[in-house]
Amino acid sequence: MDHTSPRPPRGFTRLSLGALSGLLAGCAAIAVAELVSAAVRPESGPVVAVGGAAIDRTPPSVKDWAIREFGTNDKLVLQLGILAVLAVLALALGMLATRWRLVGSLGVLVFGAVGALAALGRPDSTSFTDALPSLTGAVAGAALLYWLTGRLGHPGHPAPPRDAERSVPTPTLTPVTDEAGTGATGTGATGWDRRGFVLAATAAAAASAGAGLAGRALNGSQGQNAVASRKKVVLPVPESRAAPVPKGAALRMDGISPFMTSNGDFYRVDTALVVPKVDATSWRLRIHGDGVDRELNVSFDDLLRMPLIERNITLTCVSNEVGGPYVGNARWIGVRLADLLERCGVRPPSKGGPADQLVARSVDGMTIGTPVEDVMDGRDAMLALGMNGEPLPFEHGFPVRMLVPGLYGYVSACKWIEDIELTTFDAYDTYWVKRDWARKAPIKTQSRIDTPKPFARPKAGAVMVAGVAWAQHRGIEKVEVRVNDGPWEEARLATEDTSDTWRQWSYAWRATKGQATLTVRATDKSGTTQTEKRTRTIPDGASGWHSVVVTVD
Repeated sequence: MDHTSPRPPRGFTRLSLGALSGLLAGCAAIAVAELVSAAVRPESGPVVAVGGAAIDRTPPSVKDWAIREFGTNDKLVLQLGILAVLAVLALALGMLATRWRLVGSLGVLVFGAVGALAALGRPDSTSFTDALPSLTGAVAGAALLYWLTGRLGHPGHPAPPRDAERSVPTPTLTPVTDEAGTGATGTGATGWDRRGFVLAATAAAAASAGAGLAGRALNGSQGQNAVASRKKVVLPVPESRAAPVPKGAALRMDGISPFMTSNGDFYRVDTALVVPKVDATSWRLRIHGDGVDRELNVSFDDLLRMPLIERNITLTCVSNEVGGPYVGNARWIGVRLADLLERCGVRPPSKGGPADQLVARSVDGMTIGTPVEDVMDGRDAMLALGMNGEPLPFEHGFPVRMLVPGLYGYVSACKWIEDIELTTFDAYDTYWVKRDWARKAPIKTQSRIDTPKPFARPKAGAVMVAGVAWAQHRGIEKVEVRVNDGPWEEARLATEDTSDTWRQWSYAWRATKGQATLTVRATDKSGTTQTEKRTRTIPDGASGWHSVVVTVD
């Protein structure tokens, strides 16, 4: 009976098994890193760290394209893309390791080092321990790849027979590639254990899945204190209540955006791949810098005890294309920001203050610069604690976010805020300004057709055209609609709530059969009419008229 060890796999089979080994090693590396990140912090995981570094280094035009194409799923697409790239690299390293085990395993370590450097380079990184998840995961992945590919044996001639009763032939020296790929001379190929490889691969896959699930569970549990702190928040009755929404401000019409946007439907555009979950009981805000006579450190409870204001305010993202969805209206509760600054002795530049820029910093390292003059000119700039009658959702900045009516979010709406520094525009460029966005960005007068939708097929006769228009802190004076190249016709405006909220509008169109282009434009209360000239969102917001093409049956 022949007890010769099985011939080592060759060609396509060997490469396939190597690729499988590489993929398993990559999965193990990520799973172990996820588990270790639970002991450090979730943001230190390699996928999040590399994703954040990618966001930071992506040209603004590419970011704009991603938001336009994928909307609020842009972060998910980025993470899936990173995982796909890692999978391809893992497959390649696994195939490389079938010939050069050591080189393939070192390749895994190199990618771990990249993840570690990305974690250490994040704005919110404060300790070298942020490198541990990527490095630990890489060591685990490299060791697993080395072990699995070693079980494939060396390609070459069959191994000598193992039957002790058979005569042992004189070994023939044949060139065999060693582990380091040096091509040293050896004694033929070693056999491989198919069953042992299958068992090893299965065990590795199971262990990786277990580590990944444990890491995910532990990372999720870290936010439990934050969740518990949010559940305990009871928002006091504001000292200055928002007036009831006036009758006629919210049109009852199919297809039009609701006057108030629910928390679940409110847009979210930011750079955080992992939504920060901050414990309100340990949160602190520091106000300091140029012109601050008395530095201020306040807790969440301190803010709750201060006089609160309640206001309806429409927010708009600078990434909103003409006719886009990144605008929403909500009722906010918070502390007037100007009051806090005045407590610190801050004066606006118009009154001799040395600082013209307020730099807000988030717990995730984001920096947002706002003109001090705009914050202190009497508008309802605030540190918001509540949104639509409840504590801020985590996605929208719990426990505290900043907002300033009339300014695009990237220069006013810092989420998860923890620090405010008074400085100058000449002294410091914030995150988005470093990426070629404008330093100052008042919201442009805009309007949007909500109904009918593009390419709709309404019936001939009475068709209601409706939508929203906004020019925060200036207010909307007039909205006009044009059919094809005909004259501009004035639409009916809903009742205005405040100049800081959007305004609904409607237009009764007598539609006739055929294709038609509907176009809308708005005029704000300063007398400025929305410009026809189309511009992209960079550097200070999109402009142009919104149009939809429909076919009337």
